[in-house]
Amino acid sequence: MKKFTKQNFFFLVGGMIIYVVDIGVDFWVASRYFCQGQYSWSILILCFRGLSSLISQIFSYEWFKNDWEGTDTRKLKLVFLVHLFQCGIFIRYWFALKYGCQAAFKHTRSRDASEADPSNFTQKQAIDAVTDINMLRVFKTFLETTPQLFLQIYILMEHGKTHFYQYAAIIMSFCGISSSMVDYQISLRKSLPDKDEFHFMYLFYKLLTITSWILSISLITLLSVRISVILLIFLWICGFTWTLKQHTTFCKSKKMEYLYRTVVGIILIFSFFNIKERRTKVCISIYYATHTVVTLGILFVYMFWKPSIIEEICFKIVGILTISSLLLGIIFLVVYYSHFHPTIYCRPQACSDEVDGMAGQKDRVKTGRFQNFLMQ
Repeated sequence: MKKFTKQNFFFLVGGMIIYVVDIGVDFWVASRYFCQGQYSWSILILCFRGLSSLISQIFSYEWFKNDWEGTDTRKLKLVFLVHLFQCGIFIRYWFALKYGCQAAFKHTRSRDASEADPSNFTQKQAIDAVTDINMLRVFKTFLETTPQLFLQIYILMEHGKTHFYQYAAIIMSFCGISSSMVDYQISLRKSLPDKDEFHFMYLFYKLLTITSWILSISLITLLSVRISVILLIFLWICGFTWTLKQHTTFCKSKKMEYLYRTVVGIILIFSFFNIKERRTKVCISIYYATHTVVTLGILFVYMFWKPSIIEEICFKIVGILTISSLLLGIIFLVVYYSHFHPTIYCRPQACSDEVDGMAGQKDRVKTGRFQNFLMQ
C-alpha cells in the first residue's frame, strides 16, 4: 500500500482552496453578466455549475450508500440531506482532511504490518477519501470547468471587450483543470504497485490539447452556433456509443452505470481517457488525429469563407495559439507515453493487453472504485 505523505496533504488543501474559490468566481462572474443584461451568459454559467454539482452529488451519495451499507440508517439519511443541499463534497473534504492529517503527521506507517494495523489503516482511509474526491473533481472539470473556459474564451473572441472578472474566470478554469489533472494522476500512480511519481508531461499534454480543442470549438462557434452545437452533440454520441461498446462496470446499478457512461461521453468530447482493460495506442491515435483534422479544417474554413478575418490580429493570435498548443500537446503526449506512462513500469507479463496505466488485476493494489474508473 502506498503512503499518504505531507505533500499529498498539501495538494489536498490546495485543491480544496481552488474548489471553493472557483465556486465564488463562478457566482461573481454570473452576477456581473446579469447586472450588465447578459442574461444568457449568466444562465449558462449557472447551468454548468448546477449540472456539475447535481451529478457530483448523485455519485457521491451513491458511493456513501455503497460504503456504509448495513450501517446506521440515520447517519445515511443525514448524509442524503447534506447532498440534497449540494454540500456532499464538503463532507468528503472533511473526512479527507481528518484522515490525511492523521496519516501524514501523526501516524508512522509500518511496512511489515498488515492493513489492520492502525497506522496502515489510517493511511488507507486517507488515500481512499482523497481518491473519491479526485474522481468527483474529474466530473466537475469536464462538466463545468472546461465548458466554462470555452464560454469565456468565446465571449472574449465574439465581443472583443474584456473585463477583469472574465480573466479571473479563465485563470480559475485553468487552475481548476490543472489541479484536477495533477490530483487524478497522483491517485492513479498510487494505485500502481511500484511507482507513484507524478510527471508534468501528463499535465502539459492534457492542458495543451484541451486548450487547442477549446479554441477550435470557439472559432467554429463564431462562424455558426448551430454548427458548433451539432458538432458537440455528434461527438458526444460517438463517445457515448464507444463507452456502451466497452461494457463498463463502474457502478453497481444499471441506472447509475448509464449515467456514468453519459458523463464519460461528455468527458470524451474534450479529452481522451481509457475506460476499459485494453491498450489504447490505436484509440488515442484515432482520437487526436480526428481532433487535428477538425482543427485544421476549421482554420481552412476561415481562410476560404472568411478571408477578411485573417487580417485581424485577434484571429492571427488565436490561430497561432491553436496550432502551437495542438503541436506541443501531441509532442508531450508522445513523450509521456514513450517514457513516463505507468505501463512502462509494469512487468512484461502483467502489461500485456491490460488497462492503460494499470497492471494486471492480480498484480495491482486493490483500490475499490478507482480500478473501474477512467484510466490513462
